[in-house]
Amino acid sequence: MAVMHDTWIRERATRDGMIEPFVDRLERAGVISYGLSSYGYDARVSGEFKVFTNVDSAVVDPKAFSDKSFVDRHVDDFVIIPPNSFALARTVEYFRIPRDVLVICLGKSTYARCGIIVNVTPLEPEWEGHVTLEFSNTTPLPARVYANEGACQFIFLQGAETCAVSYRDRKGKYQGQQGVTLPRL
Repeated sequence: MAVMHDTWIRERATRDGMIEPFVDRLERAGVISYGLSSYGYDARVSGEFKVFTNVDSAVVDPKAFSDKSFVDRHVDDFVIIPPNSFALARTVEYFRIPRDVLVICLGKSTYARCGIIVNVTPLEPEWEGHVTLEFSNTTPLPARVYANEGACQFIFLQGAETCAVSYRDRKGKYQGQQGVTLPRL
């Protein structure tokens, strides 16, 4: 597998709609950076958040997940994540992954240096949608996450051969997701 460079990402994003909206350069002035980088794409987090709360004493169960564990927040500037808690959010960008590509995601160092960890599972070949992001606040203090600014970097890995069965072929349960998507069984 080869890590794909900025020229390849730009071409696929503009020609094939792989990333929409697509920012053709790294934006850094006064914000947590986002846009095209040398070997990846730094995506933004939207202003749509689901902040974890346990006011109803719910149990977190991935097989029977209750949306009562979250408080919805729609913000223009930032959201506060309570100490030792987390929030779900989504990317501003909508992704359409080519059949011969696997995408991995890493959190931004700016957030990591503040004890805020961003987690995303790989984007499989022919998956598409808004990416659901998890922000974990590992600190004993409240933490801010800024809407419409950089959250994570996507690295595009092109396979030596095209896969036999893609995410779309399998009819994956998160295909075409819009907004923040909770766990599904």
